[in-house]
Amino acid sequence: MNRRQIIQTGLAAVGAGTAACAAPAAPARRYEMPMESAPHRRTLMQWPVSVDVYGPRDLASVQANILSIANAISEYEPVAMMAAPGAHGLDRARFSGGVEFWDIPIDDLWCRDSGPTFVKDADGGLAVAHIRFNGWGGKQDSRKDALVAERVARRLNLPLIDSGVVGEQGGLEHDGAGTMMAHASCWVNDNRNPGLSADEIAERLGAAVGASKMIWAPGVKGADITDYHIDSLARFTGPGQVLIQIDDELDPDDPWSAAAHETLGVLRQATDARGRPLEITRLPEPIDIRATGDDFVSSYVNYYVCNGAVIAPQFGDRRADAKAHEILAALYPGRKVVPLNIDALGASGGGIHCATQQQPA
Repeated sequence: MNRRQIIQTGLAAVGAGTAACAAPAAPARRYEMPMESAPHRRTLMQWPVSVDVYGPRDLASVQANILSIANAISEYEPVAMMAAPGAHGLDRARFSGGVEFWDIPIDDLWCRDSGPTFVKDADGGLAVAHIRFNGWGGKQDSRKDALVAERVARRLNLPLIDSGVVGEQGGLEHDGAGTMMAHASCWVNDNRNPGLSADEIAERLGAAVGASKMIWAPGVKGADITDYHIDSLARFTGPGQVLIQIDDELDPDDPWSAAAHETLGVLRQATDARGRPLEITRLPEPIDIRATGDDFVSSYVNYYVCNGAVIAPQFGDRRADAKAHEILAALYPGRKVVPLNIDALGASGGGIHCATQQQPA
């Protein structure tokens, strides 16, 4: 299966939690989500086990990509791999010594979406802002993954603060200085937050991650399982600084191209929380890639920043791969760009960022 194909399971339990959350009580302290480039204590990841989602052969390929990512990150910081004891396909001996295993049962690998959103207070105290996960609007069985954030908070003895919204952190970018950006298609959507307006959702997300301004772009509903997460198109690399991957010419027959250029237009007109125009850097689109599927997600933007490195995809287009990695090296000076072949994840509709979640130091 592919995350750009909608997965309908028909399981009644999947739809649980789609009703709008009540407005959360204000936390006693103000919390903020640090940027991904801030120092980490560890990276969290999830071990996928669903043969129903991937099929036996593709599941093995996806698991191999997760192993590769975990071992690459563990060269720079500890990794906690969440999996049930005896999880299908999990050979602990193949992981580096920098990977530890947490006995938390998992459905799928997308820790950016179902994992905990860590936030910090002014004294450095950690908490988990609970953005409730419901399987991307009830499109996939998520009975175990919906409990991951809560179970991690309990394991680490951290406060769990209700955000009052249903969704996924992969659908939200925060620049660490008060500005958020997102596609409305995956938040202002009855499959996640029925009855809540864009302003209400932005207010609740802002309270959860410590931001005061949301930049909404329309996005695309129903064309992929995520309803078009922003982290496959654009990322904040610093306060008011945006990196976007986009083709030079809009293709009116391609809904993804049209939506991406619409997002770029919104960002060009937007200002950050301090009223400054955004600084926008563009990444190339790879053309001559290894993968052949029409739904393959070849997103350089879906990289992960860890302590001392940027774990980045490469897709086989030598010129575009080199250019993208050159740009990432310039944006993250002092960090080594580590290129990985993650074609199985791209064929499943995601990337490295989707599969990881940082715990701030």
